[in-house]
Amino acid sequence: QVQLVESGGGLVQPGGSLRLPCAAPGSITRVDAMGWYRQAPGKQRELVAGITNGGNTNYADAMKGRFTVSRDNAKNTVYLQMNSLKAEDTAVYYCNADILTFYRGKNTYWGQGTQVTVSS
Repeated sequence: QVQLVESGGGLVQPGGSLRLPCAAPGSITRVDAMGWYRQAPGKQRELVAGITNGGNTNYADAMKGRFTVSRDNAKNTVYLQMNSLKAEDTAVYYCNADILTFYRGKNTYWGQGTQVTVSS
């Protein structure tokens, strides 16, 4: 069973920064696309950023220039660097990944979510 493990959330003041790592431990054959989503109270889950295993990235318009997604393929880990945080960035952040394993084939997995709160 693959379980994505997120960390790095917390309380930060407006204008501050946070870095969220998400690791995919376990017996994995290959990790393809990885990404981050977020869900604010009363809103639908939305894409934040994605990255292919070749390093191509895409961002939601509201995050361009402030957020950076990266990955370490040797560690099966994706990162989300968030700068210039705003109150409207407050949400639960989820990572996901398309992972190929020997026994289960290719599936999309989600992390448990990490709370990010931007407030003074």
